[in-house]
Amino acid sequence: MAEVGTIGRTRHVNLVRLLGFCFDDVARALVYEYMERSALDAFLARWGSDVGVSALLDIAAGVARGIRYLHEECDQKIVHYDIKPGNVLLDGALTPKVADFGLARLVSRAATHITVSGPRGTPGFAALEMWRQSGVTEKCDVYSFGMLLFEIAGLRRNFDEAAPTESQRWFPRLAWTKYEEGNLMDLVAEPSVAAAAGDVARRKEMVERMFKVAFWCVQQVPEARPPIGVVVKMLEGEMDIAPPVNPFHHLMAPPLATMPWTTTTTSGGDTVTAPVGLSEASKNLISL
Repeated sequence: MAEVGTIGRTRHVNLVRLLGFCFDDVARALVYEYMERSALDAFLARWGSDVGVSALLDIAAGVARGIRYLHEECDQKIVHYDIKPGNVLLDGALTPKVADFGLARLVSRAATHITVSGPRGTPGFAALEMWRQSGVTEKCDVYSFGMLLFEIAGLRRNFDEAAPTESQRWFPRLAWTKYEEGNLMDLVAEPSVAAAAGDVARRKEMVERMFKVAFWCVQQVPEARPPIGVVVKMLEGEMDIAPPVNPFHHLMAPPLATMPWTTTTTSGGDTVTAPVGLSEASKNLISL
């Protein structure tokens, strides 16, 4: 019934429409509008390379517009908590519609943080703060959207156990490495002949746009993620995208023993050799 109460308050082209429900001792069911192309994850696996980058970008922007409606345009803010490809449905025209509001929560616009009782969402798509005992914001949906966007742009799942090396198993991290090298197009599956038609430079720009937005959305610190309204503008080309900051730097920091060392003088007048970037307090401890 939580889903009925939440989705019953919404009406947007990028949200699945609830037609009716049954809730009694015999059966419990929700009746939605018919979605011919099923869920986004199944669509990407089966037909993704046939539709072209422009259509994939349109799908991504449509999902973002649906989330923008939840966050910014409803009377009360709605946080979905479980944005992922399996919870986005596609109709016959490839219009994406956000679905499954079972974990969603109505939030006062005056609230700055939301207290959650235990982890919510799907591992691999849920923001890091969802697994901590602290308040969260609607930016958790932005993070999940970023993870979804990686799968749209790369036409592959974010985690691949069959990849030959550990660095290739988690796709978002591999994408960042390719971005730094200037080789993002290496990650894009070869399109069909029909999907490949058109301006190659334009296709490259759209691919890079999706990846750069995804990098911003999955920043570790929630405040560093853009509001979903800004995400929509960046995907639609209405706003320039600043060069993203590495969202995985906390995973890529070299071990302490391999960091460059330097000799400096501490505030206490001692000479100490320590890794570059070590705090003054830590240097003082080393000098003791």
